[in-house]
Amino acid sequence: MIKIAPSILASDFAKLGEEAAKMQAAGADMLHIDVMDGHFVPNITLGAPVVKSLRKHTGMPFDIHLMISDPEKYIPDFYAAGASSITFHLEAVEEPAKIIRQIKSLGLPAAVSIKPKTPAEAVFPYLDEVFMVLVMTVEPGFGGQSFMRDMLPKIEKIRTELNRRGLDSYIQVDGGIDAVTAKEVVKAGADVLVAGSYLFGCPDPKTAIADMKALGSV
Repeated sequence: MIKIAPSILASDFAKLGEEAAKMQAAGADMLHIDVMDGHFVPNITLGAPVVKSLRKHTGMPFDIHLMISDPEKYIPDFYAAGASSITFHLEAVEEPAKIIRQIKSLGLPAAVSIKPKTPAEAVFPYLDEVFMVLVMTVEPGFGGQSFMRDMLPKIEKIRTELNRRGLDSYIQVDGGIDAVTAKEVVKAGADVLVAGSYLFGCPDPKTAIADMKALGSV
């Protein structure tokens, strides 16, 4: 089953509550919240106080994507703000297993993400401990970038390894996802699609989301 996670990075930040409600009504499964610190990635977005405020306006699961240095310092804040799951970058930490344990100790599902230049094999040691792997198909830091097709073999490698171990963990893909690239990443093995510009700029997000979900039955 394909799950859709609209990225609020592409939304109108002046009316986040309305934007979240629109995506929930359109059939989205979760809201992807990109947290950037201007250090790990060259941009700054929002912090836990904004997430806490947004939590009051929607019951959608919050898929928190920490694109930040020292995520362990901020994980408790995002948990308290209403996170439903937390993803951190392998490249941002020295001891990924420790961060995974920290997230899970709060009762939240933990996920790991890797940048385009990080090989698929980097996540293999942690596959038994996470519920999801996020493969970036653009360089993290800005929305609206072009999809990197050379990431498709990475998705395939991770799916093959998950299948070999008998794990049913998700593979999430973030970056340049639209009607065309969605088909490619699903074929490669992804089942959680993050789409920002495509969905928030779409005149009919309900149909767009339904079409992407239908890819799972093709």
